[in-house]
Amino acid sequence: MNNDTKKPNILWRSFRSVRLTIVLLILIAIASVLGTFIPQREEALEFAHRLDPDTLRLFHALGLFDMYHSAWFRILVGLLALNLVICSIDRFPGAWRRFSARPRPDRSKVFHDIPEDQRLEVITSSESVLETVRTIIASKYKRVTKKTSPPATFFYAEKGRFSHFGVYIVHLSVLIIIVGALIGSFYGFEAYVNILEGEKVGSAMIRGRMLPVALGFSVRCDDFSVSFYDNGTPKEYRSDLTFFENGKKVKSAVVRVNHPAKFRGIIFYQSSYGTIPGDSAMIRLVRRASKPEVRSVNAGSNKEIPLPHGEGTFVVLEIKDNFMNMGPAVLIKVKPKQGDQIRFWVFQHHERISRQFPGIFDRFPKLNPSAFKPYTFLLEGIESKYYTGLQVSKDPGVPVVWAGFFLIVAGLFITFFTSHRRLWIKVLQQDGKSEISVAGMANKNPVGLEREIHELLGELKASLGERKNA
Repeated sequence: MNNDTKKPNILWRSFRSVRLTIVLLILIAIASVLGTFIPQREEALEFAHRLDPDTLRLFHALGLFDMYHSAWFRILVGLLALNLVICSIDRFPGAWRRFSARPRPDRSKVFHDIPEDQRLEVITSSESVLETVRTIIASKYKRVTKKTSPPATFFYAEKGRFSHFGVYIVHLSVLIIIVGALIGSFYGFEAYVNILEGEKVGSAMIRGRMLPVALGFSVRCDDFSVSFYDNGTPKEYRSDLTFFENGKKVKSAVVRVNHPAKFRGIIFYQSSYGTIPGDSAMIRLVRRASKPEVRSVNAGSNKEIPLPHGEGTFVVLEIKDNFMNMGPAVLIKVKPKQGDQIRFWVFQHHERISRQFPGIFDRFPKLNPSAFKPYTFLLEGIESKYYTGLQVSKDPGVPVVWAGFFLIVAGLFITFFTSHRRLWIKVLQQDGKSEISVAGMANKNPVGLEREIHELLGELKASLGERKNA
């Protein structure tokens, strides 16, 4: 026997399976739970230090520290998208047939075995009965058609045909959300940048990979300010930013914690702050003589400053905020009028270091602040500059994801709150009486259809009863 109906291949059958959909959703849900409990990216550093080497290698191989950008997670999402597409293609022809079907109004089979409470008898057989039936149906339903087959007249009406497509709208919206997420995953980035007050940058460092990414414009930190609670905890910190394109100022914005700024699709979040040594240091010169002298000098970096009695000059070559883990220090070069140049480090916490490491300054001339007689150089403090730490994020898929969410709301509303309701009404007129029978079908919510049929019969009874008594 010839069978022209071809069975779909095994790959198609596998991907059209609802079971596959459930399995993929479970796997993605498990992965999402793991991503919640396993720290991701920079947050994973401390967690990774607690793992043994074999477990750490396994986590790195599986990409568990950056799960949502891993190849296997993207494959899972891609398989779910393919599964939704094939399921929709496989089932859509049936939905289209139900949508485009035009049942005959004079179908008789639908009236078989309908309950008695869906029949109504009116003691009149005038044309006004048919007009009343048509008017009431038309007020509730669209696409009312009429066919006369004496002695009966049939009406057919329907509404909610588009409810057959609700599930496909949901499928489409999920696909749009997946596409938006993949666009963000492939073409977006999460980076960070530290900007000194008054400085301008045009790139940021991608988190996790330490690679620079060009912003396409420049951003300058005009000012950074921080306020503290009485216990020293930061209360609020903010950055005043200016954005430039082709060297021209385009926009100014203020960034605070939980109040980001957006420019050209890139969002800047206030993440952290810190200080670095500035360009000057306060140096105290103590001259040992019969009459000691003390003088404080604000020494700029790489600027020659004459010694008080003309013995030569000195210059601050380097400024460190924590040199050799012993606190702030500066490298000083003295140029005497006679003799060789001398270089030595001067620490701010000189006395504390002397107590902690007795004799260190005498044993190491490079650390001796009295290396150039008769002067002793003391560091009173160094200038500090604030820098602002900004998290920089770009996700071009966000508008696509939002479109998908709006569409999924519409699809869920159509799926759960609408139904395709079809109604047949037969008016049999003979012997001076009219017998009205109502039958209906719905693809969902049969209880709602039954209630609607009874409401329709109630309106017909009330309207035709008034006509009879007139």
